Amino acid sequence: MSKLIRNLMVVSIALLLTTSACKIKYSFTGASISPMVKTYTVYDFPNRATLINPTLSDYFSDALREKFTRQTNLEFMNDGGDLEFEGAITVYDIKPISVTGDAVAAQNRLTIKIKVVFTNNIDPDNDFDNEFSAYADFGSDQIISDVEDRLVEEIITQIVDDIFNKSVANW
Repeated sequence: MSKLIRNLMVVSIALLLTTSACKIKYSFTGASISPMVKTYTVYDFPNRATLINPTLSDYFSDALREKFTRQTNLEFMNDGGDLEFEGAITVYDIKPISVTGDAVAAQNRLTIKIKVVFTNNIDPDNDFDNEFSAYADFGSDQIISDVEDRLVEEIITQIVDDIFNKSVANW
């Protein structure tokens, strides 16, 4: 019996040493953030697109902040966080994507592109400068002002998820 207890203690100590030496913190969100990273900053993303949605800049910045607040234990800082996100909205565009036999648009597409410069002040090897893009389609029988809020929410959710995954989930 004492041999069994001794073996269990050895295995327990080995597991304890193995897990405490780990340098990556895992979560149920898929994020793998170094325990040295404590803070993040999301700067305002000015709207540089040709077509301007006046609320898009604030909406996107707030959505990115909220994603990190909800899914990580990182503390938000107005400036100089361990992780920094900055950039600009570069495209906000509505184009027809399919045309009927009468040369009338049957379906339209709202596309949003956002340039993101990510700086990891703890591990600069993870820095990136990418453009993230997503779109949503809507019927030509719909007026953009009637569906715009819903479409923007869908698109921004996708882009924020992509940014989160690239910056802290290492996807």
